[in-house]
Amino acid sequence: MGPAGFLPFLQRVNTLSSTCTSAAVICSFRLLRAGLWRGPACALVHWRSIFVEKAFSHHGSELTDKESRLLDRLYNGLVGGQRSSLAESITLVETQHPRKKELAQVLVQRVLAFRQEQERLSGGKPVAFRVGLSGPPGAGKSSFIEVLGKMLTGKGHKVSVLAVDPSSCTTGGSLMGDKTRMTELSRDMSAFIRPSPTSGTLGGVTRTTNESIVLCEGAGYDIVLVETVGVGQSEFAVADMVDLFVLLIPPAGGDELQGIKRGIIEKADLVVVTKSDGELVIPARKIQAEYTSALKLLRKKSKTWKTKVVRVSSQTGQGVPELWDIMLQFRDAMLASSELQARRREQQKVWLWSLIQENALQHFREHPAVQAGLPEMEWRVTQGDISPGLAADLLLRAFRSPQ
Repeated sequence: MGPAGFLPFLQRVNTLSSTCTSAAVICSFRLLRAGLWRGPACALVHWRSIFVEKAFSHHGSELTDKESRLLDRLYNGLVGGQRSSLAESITLVETQHPRKKELAQVLVQRVLAFRQEQERLSGGKPVAFRVGLSGPPGAGKSSFIEVLGKMLTGKGHKVSVLAVDPSSCTTGGSLMGDKTRMTELSRDMSAFIRPSPTSGTLGGVTRTTNESIVLCEGAGYDIVLVETVGVGQSEFAVADMVDLFVLLIPPAGGDELQGIKRGIIEKADLVVVTKSDGELVIPARKIQAEYTSALKLLRKKSKTWKTKVVRVSSQTGQGVPELWDIMLQFRDAMLASSELQARRREQQKVWLWSLIQENALQHFREHPAVQAGLPEMEWRVTQGDISPGLAADLLLRAFRSPQ
């Protein structure tokens, strides 16, 4: 931020707080950058929120009164636990409108600061437990989530479900049918279900799923379940945003070699064999034994936790309470060893670079020189005149060259 952009920032700080001078603000940021801040955490959170609000404003301009009122209404409603404000906030972060995307980042940063203050007050313990669930179509993910969610809300928890539906490659539309399968949970006032389309995002999770998790935690939901479509890369994508990754497999999902070939067991903290009831009990026991044996051949994902294989039945509820106890054992063990906190920090870096790559590709496509030369390059590649590698090098050279 240059001097011209910093002066209005100081004026805004002075108007927002009559107890702090501009010199104190500058000093606070210098101490923060040097890692020497010793002031109240709430004050640091306040200044950080103001700073980001300025940084994400449109080309250095201030928020309009209408935008400020919108953000204040969403933030106050969200931290107050209003489900309508949470739904509207997630819609804002999912938008593709440039200005609204900037407003969404201001809102997310405010909620993030609020969540960090809550974690500080709780001694550094995370305010929510993030669980990712994935598996092949027909594994019974939605049925399992409803049974687990109802049990958790009955125990006094607030549960949010972020269900990601695949988008059509042809029309771009999504069925968004997961919520219709969770009829009981969708009527529970202690639960929040939000289906979202992938919109072509690789991995079966939206680029804003991570931010939606932050919003859910800010709204007071202490259990966040992320359900993804089982399309190969989704298992790896969701594992980089949750504390516990659960792989759900049906009894008739093939032998243990199928899981090893896909590499998904290496990402799983817990493998759940679903539909273990009636005539499928024997096949479920067999697949449980096979996966338990297969796990012995793989390198451990965690130094603290050993991946377990359990059987459950969403129809009868058998095994679900025991499964939740295992999940709590995982959380307690990972917290005690500080591995959970380290995993979250590493996940933030992964998503930082993921978003950088996505935005860099978008800027590359929108570059005037690339747009001018891309049609000819694509035609020459399809005709076999030049290789795709040479065409890519020429386009990248045009992108890097000064206009």
